[in-house]
Amino acid sequence: MAKLNAGDIAPDFTLVDTYEKTVNLSDFAGSRVVLYFYPAAMTPGCTIEANDFNASISQFTAAGYQILGVSPDQPTKLAKFRDREGLSFTLLADPERDVLNSYGAYGTKVLYGKKMEGVIRSTFVIDVDGEGVGTIAEARYNVKATGHVARLVKELGLEGVA
Repeated sequence: MAKLNAGDIAPDFTLVDTYEKTVNLSDFAGSRVVLYFYPAAMTPGCTIEANDFNASISQFTAAGYQILGVSPDQPTKLAKFRDREGLSFTLLADPERDVLNSYGAYGTKVLYGKKMEGVIRSTFVIDVDGEGVGTIAEARYNVKATGHVARLVKELGLEGVA
């Protein structure tokens, strides 16, 4: 799948969260969403990134953003991850990789110098209109787990917001 860019329509999705509840992008009509894709729950880099989002949750929430993390893990593993790390935002399961593919967040990547197929750590800032249609405001591919959230907070002007 081609990569998405600012101004593109965000693909709608239906995924299951850690409580086995169905979540759609259109559920966030009239809101802003930070949708991030990560390879696997309970791995070092993904744990760092999730904890960084969690530590900044009040800044995102105060500015009207909802955070959604997506991985190919099953809901039960994501629930364990949520509980173990005390995460207070929604984690979504995409084991079929349909949403990962529709956002261009799955494909060939280089890991430790080797090409492989997998999740491309990516983050999207999406403005969802009153009808539930999302527009990509920011699309970032191949982000680093460490420091990514702090840069996003700064670039979105959320520093000092709480």
